[in-house]
Formats: sequence, structure tokens, C-alpha cells
Amino acid sequence: MAKLWSPQRYGRVAVVMGGTSAEREISLISGTAVLESLLRSNVDAYGIDADSTLLQQLMSERPARVFLMLHGRDGEDGKLQGALEWMQLPYTGSGVLASAMAMDKIRSKLLWLQLGLSTADYVELNEHSDFASVLERLGPCFVKPVFEGSSIGIGTAETVEQLQSAWHRASEFDGHVMAESWIRGREYTVTVLGDAVLPVIELESANKFYDFEAKYVSDATRYHCPAPLTADKTAEIQQLALAAYQSLGCSGWGRVDVMQDNDGKFWLLEVNTAPGMTSHSLVPMAAKVAGLDFDALVLQILHSSCGKEAAHG
Repeated sequence: MAKLWSPQRYGRVAVVMGGTSAEREISLISGTAVLESLLRSNVDAYGIDADSTLLQQLMSERPARVFLMLHGRDGEDGKLQGALEWMQLPYTGSGVLASAMAMDKIRSKLLWLQLGLSTADYVELNEHSDFASVLERLGPCFVKPVFEGSSIGIGTAETVEQLQSAWHRASEFDGHVMAESWIRGREYTVTVLGDAVLPVIELESANKFYDFEAKYVSDATRYHCPAPLTADKTAEIQQLALAAYQSLGCSGWGRVDVMQDNDGKFWLLEVNTAPGMTSHSLVPMAAKVAGLDFDALVLQILHSSCGKEAAHG
């Protein structure tokens, strides 16, 4: 882990949260938890609920750095990162290109396929799609908005009627929708913090899949950390997750979601560059097993902004 500075050396920190994406409420919870943690650590921090005046606020207040806790569009997709680069404000997490690539599930897949990293087959959907042909190619599938997170708008389909219905629902959240082969098996998530890969978590949902309710609401979801994998399989999934993370150019911190089929093979799902930090969130869980409490984790993430500071002089 990186050697931390004294709290005062980080200067005034703006924790940006909320925003207007479909993940607004989760972002507010995550951002509040991070803000309270920074204050406990004696960092001079304050919160901003991002709205149309966000850039003006940052320009006028000129915080020393920005802790990004926005999830989804306009906060996790490279747009805000680009504005912060222009304003020469150091910020946490991945840069412009990595944020944009990770948010785009199709572009991520195209890169991973080119590099030979295993990820499920997919088809981009629109109103002209031959849904029967899609099902013939993919079999039972997940339908996802390409640019959303937190399982928002996700559905499953095993028939043409279900696929059409799932596409309609997903398209309410995003004009770009994809169908992805349904990998049946175990679901895992792997956190990367700085250059370290944290213990693997296995997710065991009581629902049909690890959906929004299972992530943020249900107390029936079970988490196993470290995941009950052999040493070889643990090393394999961690190496795959790190390769996926690094291939997109991610930095600072992030979380990689992975499936394991019934034959034991791992399949990449997506990379999250600003994961949740709520009471149900996975990154704090993995960090705790690695020996980092929540406050220590937050300081490590804050410190990831320091490399960007050097780039701005």
C-alpha cells in the first residue's frame, strides 16, 4: 500500500456525490460515508451534491483535490474527469480514457477479446434486432444497458418474448443495450487498490442473480471473503482481474466482476472505477479482510489523487 501523508497535507478535499444518474441515491450514501470517514481522520473535507453548478462551484472554491463518489453517467464515465484535468484539480480513481472505457461494457469486451481475456459472447441490440437469431447465438442471456451500473435495467431472457421485453426495459435507461450469454455458476468480485489485489469475494444471492436489491437492500445475500477457492484458482482469478483492470488503463482503485462457469472457467463481466462504499458494499469488505478498516481504505483511495497532482505541477 502507498505511504500516506499527514491529513493536513492533502489540503481541502471536496467529496463529490449524488449527481443525476440512475445511481444517485447509492452515490449519496457512498459519498456521505466517505465524507464522514475523512472528517474522522482529520482531513479538511466537505461534500458537494453534484448538479448543474458543479463545475462553477469547483472553479470558485478550488479545493486541493476531489474525491469522486459519483456512480454512473456524468461522474464515472470520463466526462467529469476531463473537466477536472482541464481545471488542474487532482482527483481520485481512474483517468479520462480508463473511466470512459470501463463504463462502456461493449468497448471493454472488444479490448478483452483482442487480448485473449475470457469474457462472455454478446450482441448489441436495437429495434431492428432479430431477437430469435440473438437467442440462437447466445442461448439464455442477460440484457444490460451498456452505460449503466449497479445492475440498473438488467434483465434475463430465455424466450424471444422475454428478450424483447428485457430490451424495452433496458432501453428506458440507455439508448445502447446489449445481450450477453448467461454464464451459470458462481459470481465473484475482485478489488484492486493501488497495485494490490485484495482478497476475492464470492457473492451468493437469494435472488435469480446479483441484482440491485441483492446489492443494496437484501440482508439475505451472503458474502464469502476470502472466497472458498483453491490457491491456484485464487491466483488465476486475481491475475485475470488485474489484467482486465490494467488493460483499460485503470488506476487508483476499482472492482472487477467475474463469473465462474460449472467447468471452473472464469469469465470477465465488467470493471467498476468508482465502486460503492455503502454498508453493503464489497470493496470495504475485501479491504477489511486485507487488514484495512474503512477509514484506512478511504485514505488509501484519497492518496490515489496524489499522482495526478504531480502531473499538474
